[in-house]
Order: sequence, then structure tokens, then C-alpha cells
Amino acid sequence: MPDKGLKYYFMKKALISLLIILAAATGVNAQQHYCIIDSKYILEKMSDYKDAQAKLDNLSKAWQDEIDNRMAEVDRMYKGYQAEKAMLSDDMRNKRQDEIVAKEKSAKDLQKQRFGYEGDLFKKRQEFVKPIQDRVFNAVQKMATGKAYDMVLDKAGGVTLFYADPKLDKSDDVLKILGINK
Repeated sequence: MPDKGLKYYFMKKALISLLIILAAATGVNAQQHYCIIDSKYILEKMSDYKDAQAKLDNLSKAWQDEIDNRMAEVDRMYKGYQAEKAMLSDDMRNKRQDEIVAKEKSAKDLQKQRFGYEGDLFKKRQEFVKPIQDRVFNAVQKMATGKAYDMVLDKAGGVTLFYADPKLDKSDDVLKILGINK
């Protein structure tokens, strides 16, 4: 499931990066110092990020299994109803149909609660991953101010870089600030 918070974060980053690049291209800030990082690379080197992703994957699988079980029950109820339909009175048919519809609605509501926009998975991702992303952001900010960079571009984000000199990539410097060795 896509993470709306992450999409917003990357879109915001892309827009800011684009504005800065346009300003630099027009000569407004020709003497800017900048560097490039790879936030995906940094996050993948962080054990707590890997742990958070594993927790999210486990929760997601358990929730999906629960939903699949409920939908399988709906399917069993429907097949049973189809087999017995001819022998049921109108009242009994209506009652069974209502039960099947209610059970299916319950399963779909649970799916929406778990995986829908701002559902349980989104909230757990915010709980587990956002503090880690905040630590990375703070480390990038510390590195940028300490080394007097005017801007930091993230090559993992939405901005496409056709070429970047590897000496501009300061991802390892961010990892050092975070206390992580490659």
C-alpha cells in the first residue's frame, strides 16, 4: 500500500528541489554549495528501519490473512446458500442473503479500516517509520549546516538526476552522524 505521508514528503521535496534548481539555473544563486544524498540507501543501512519494515510486513500479512479468512467464510456461506436455495422459503432466502451481505460488508469494512487511507497500516507506519525518518532528516540538517551546504538533493526522491559526481554524494557522512558504519 502506498504511504500518502511519504508521497507528500517526496512531492514537497521534489517541488522545493525544482525551485532551487530553477533559481540556480537563472543565475540568482550561482555560488551555492550543494551535495547529494540517497535517503533510500541511508534507511536501508539502519537496522531499526529494517526492524520497523519487518514489523509492518508482519502486521500487514496478519491483517490480510484475517480479511482473507472472512472473505472465504462469505464464499462458503454463498455456496451453501446456492446449494440449499431451492429448498428454502422466501423468508429463509432473504434472511440468508442478508447474512451473507452483512458478512461481506463486515470484511470490506475491516479491509478499509486496516489498509484504507489513514487506516491502521498508515498509523503503524507513522508510529514505526516516522521517528527514523526524522532522525535522518536531523542528521542531514546537521551535516548540511556543519559543512555549509546551501542545499541537499536526495537522489532517491522524485527529482531525476541524469548525472551526479560521486564525490557530491554525502550519504556516508549522514550515516556517520547517525553512528552507523557501512
